Amino acid sequence: MSLNPDSFRAVLGRFASGVTVVTGIDSTGRDHGMTVSAFCSVSLTPPLILVCIDHRATMHAVLPSIQHFTVNILSSDQEAIARRFADADDKRFDGVGYTRGAHGVALLDDALAQLECKQVSLHDAGDHTIVIGEVQTASMREIRPLLYYRGGFAQLER
Repeated sequence: MSLNPDSFRAVLGRFASGVTVVTGIDSTGRDHGMTVSAFCSVSLTPPLILVCIDHRATMHAVLPSIQHFTVNILSSDQEAIARRFADADDKRFDGVGYTRGAHGVALLDDALAQLECKQVSLHDAGDHTIVIGEVQTASMREIRPLLYYRGGFAQLER
């Protein structure tokens, strides 16, 4: 028995998750970034995380050439950033505030937290690629997160 993809998506949508923007630089020095909600920790020792990138995403084609990437965990006031990096626009970084991390990757201003990672491995999984990263530096702020729930953005209430 095969599960209908729309039903599967509806069920998974009941799992509230944080919202991230993953940024990286390809071998030509060009910035790439996209909104990702499929993110989680893998290991404490060594410190590993994973993100899942759809094969249709523009960033997917450059994954093999990205040595370092950053997971920018978005704060509650960054919904516009999440929407911007979810679009297939080549100019996602135009007008967006960021600084460069230790390996030159974009660290988005005002993020809740940031994890600078070295890409460890890529694993094909259905219509996505699982990217494993070893966290090299991490920082955080004491503000509220942006959440994704049932196909839309949400916020924690105080």
